[in-house]
Amino acid sequence: MSVYTQLTDDQFAAFCQRFGVSFARAIPITQGIKNSNWFIQTTDDVDGAHSYVFTLFEERPPEDIEKMAVILNQLDGKLPVAAPLALLDLGADSAEKCYVIQYDNKAITLVPCLAGAHPQQTTQAMCHEIGAALAMLHETLQALQPAEVYGVPLYPWAEVRDRERQFMPADEAKLMNDIWQSYTDLPLATLPKGLCHLDMFADNTLWNLQKGEERLTGLLDFTEVSVEHYVMDIAITINDFCTTWGDAEQGERVHFDRSKMAAFLQGYESKRTLGEDEKRALPVMLAKAAVIFWLLRLNVIHYNRTEGRTGDNIMVKNPDLMKRLAAYHWSHVEKAQNTVFILLAIDNKTENPIAGIFSNITQAEQTRNKLSNSSDFVIKEFTLDQLA
Repeated sequence: MSVYTQLTDDQFAAFCQRFGVSFARAIPITQGIKNSNWFIQTTDDVDGAHSYVFTLFEERPPEDIEKMAVILNQLDGKLPVAAPLALLDLGADSAEKCYVIQYDNKAITLVPCLAGAHPQQTTQAMCHEIGAALAMLHETLQALQPAEVYGVPLYPWAEVRDRERQFMPADEAKLMNDIWQSYTDLPLATLPKGLCHLDMFADNTLWNLQKGEERLTGLLDFTEVSVEHYVMDIAITINDFCTTWGDAEQGERVHFDRSKMAAFLQGYESKRTLGEDEKRALPVMLAKAAVIFWLLRLNVIHYNRTEGRTGDNIMVKNPDLMKRLAAYHWSHVEKAQNTVFILLAIDNKTENPIAGIFSNITQAEQTRNKLSNSSDFVIKEFTLDQLA
């Protein structure tokens, strides 16, 4: 991730020694927007290899990072995560392990490198696998109770919304307000909650990307783990894994792939079944999740400006991409309010060609995918109170 705090080689060596690691070289990691990260090459590494990732957390307090270490240890062995190393210099009287060094009121951790690479693009198979992994994460972390003790507080996005909204064009402010209100109107009390990752973007995952054998090898960045509705975590992950983000030369277009979303949900439900309230809430959650990351990117720009952060190693992601994704999802929410989706058998000789009627395309697609003869069915969209 971006490097904000500069450290000397002597400092790196001293910190690594406390974890029992012999330091040789620190290599900055420039992707990302929040923390300062380096690959650590040890004296035992050869040919430019590196064994660890050294992270200095710029915003989260050390006590939050200690909670994160407990969470990673809970997941270790069930999912491909890198659990932080324990400090070796606490003395024989220490009853509990400690995983965090405090430096300038900031936390430092050292974790083993995981194999694999960040994907440049995703496939339906990858979406299915990350869906299953997210469900496993939700199920496994239920063992940590009370969940609020381990999760960090949710960021006050409403405050960011109120600050940024005053600078927005009227149509953008209306879009944000409409989505926020629709989210508020959901039956939130009925939606299951628990510890959620809340930042499971493709660049926070690692994969073995051999052709025809994409395999998940790493889940990264657990700094945002909070108690939230599971369907919000699902929406956040879908939004990145199922979207192709165009670069500047392509006009930064946003293409959302609904077949990838269907594959993700099928993978998720192979480990944890979604409730009907969750399925109904998902379209609005997709829009709200895009709004949150629209605000997050605006907030990073605001924070960098107020803190005087500049330089080529400061990475800022384009907030307009998330705004466009929010608009796409909201258009589907508005349309769905007056639309039904009918699952029809292609064979006209069938006595009853209607297999099901659904309030949203997601449920219709999921139902069709569960049928053994799914290719024999099509989904037709109809607007209410109109002739077909």
